[in-house]
Amino acid sequence: MKRVKSACLFQTLIFSQKPEAELSKDAALKANRAELAHYKQSLELAKTQYQITDERENADGTITIRVRKQYNNRTDASEYFA
Repeated sequence: MKRVKSACLFQTLIFSQKPEAELSKDAALKANRAELAHYKQSLELAKTQYQITDERENADGTITIRVRKQYNNRTDASEYFA
């Protein structure tokens, strides 16, 4: 029998707006910052362990983050966040 002792996801996420929105760079960046803040808040509310290892605002108004996060709440992922 096997079982998961610990698990962690490594993700690269890009926050961007649809091209059809035709937003200025500043408006797109503002919308992307709001979406990123909502994403972080949802992780907190779900009590998901996470660590953002890189966060960049790109020239085109998009935001790219690299995040290490707990796979699920049933496994202990503390060794990944030391």
